[in-house]
Amino acid sequence: MNNLTEPFFYKRIMIIDDNEIDRYICKRISKTYHLAETVIEMETAMEALEYLISIKEYPECLPELVFLDINMPGMNGFEFLEAYKDLPESIKKNCIVVMLTSSTHNNDSKRVKEFSHVKGYLEKPLDEAKIRRLCSEEPVLNFS
Repeated sequence: MNNLTEPFFYKRIMIIDDNEIDRYICKRISKTYHLAETVIEMETAMEALEYLISIKEYPECLPELVFLDINMPGMNGFEFLEAYKDLPESIKKNCIVVMLTSSTHNNDSKRVKEFSHVKGYLEKPLDEAKIRRLCSEEPVLNFS
């Protein structure tokens, strides 16, 4: 596990969440535990898709990990995932998508399994234990 004296685990990650406080917590925890050197914050799923498409020719600029909320106005997390399926492979092969949500709907964690490019489902808030799982060699994310 990275600590404050070790390098960052990822170069960059993206947080897609309409809630400013949740984005702040995720960014703060990610920096504190050296998950990522750069944290890209997106308030909407559409904004995130547009960003990913705009940098598709520059894989070194893509986030290696994307935290995606489910419940957002406009385009929700599942609608983002439907659109994500159609993105170029150059994007999908470079980005790990993880649902980070406060959703209590049992069907949500089951529905996420339908999307092969989603590597897991975590409940908010992001914390040290979840960061440790993300940085471990074992399968990181459970779909409980």
